[in-house]
Amino acid sequence: MSEKDKEIQEENNNVNIDVENVDAANEEGATTEQENVELTAEEQLQKELDEANGKIASLEDKYLRQVAEFDNYRKRTIKEKAELIKNGGERAIESILPVLDDFERALNNMAKDENAAEILTGIELIYNKFVGILKQNGLQKIETAGAEFNTDFHEAIALIPTPDESLKGKVLDCVQAGYTLNDKVIRHAKVAVGE
Repeated sequence: MSEKDKEIQEENNNVNIDVENVDAANEEGATTEQENVELTAEEQLQKELDEANGKIASLEDKYLRQVAEFDNYRKRTIKEKAELIKNGGERAIESILPVLDDFERALNNMAKDENAAEILTGIELIYNKFVGILKQNGLQKIETAGAEFNTDFHEAIALIPTPDESLKGKVLDCVQAGYTLNDKVIRHAKVAVGE
């Protein structure tokens, strides 16, 4: 066979395959049309109703999820705003803490000097008023005397060996006072702990 004959033979084979594919597609289309014809008008309406009900259920579920998500968002933002209002003065109070420390050191030094009794009384009044205002704004001093060491409130800067077993793991000395603002630690107490 010549090359031309081979090409003609291949073309005929391709045409036969295409005709077979068209026939198969026509048969499938005829089957689909028969199925549609076989459905009665009532069945067709029922099918459409079921599809519509499924779509309604899906949309209702999406709607309920969106409402719940928005409600959670609203509650979260209200809580965040309340937290900001409650602890809004944290930076201001943190900047005042060194002044409070200086007041305490001055009071301790003046208590040792007998000539400064009147000055000591005046400074104590100012100190007490200052502490009272800070307490009204939610500031509390972290108590350390004899307390168990707790990393949530204390920062250990020294370990001191103790002969008494009952003092192990307890705060022996406070180097710098710690404070909480509305139950949130804003400065850990720097302490020496028994070892």
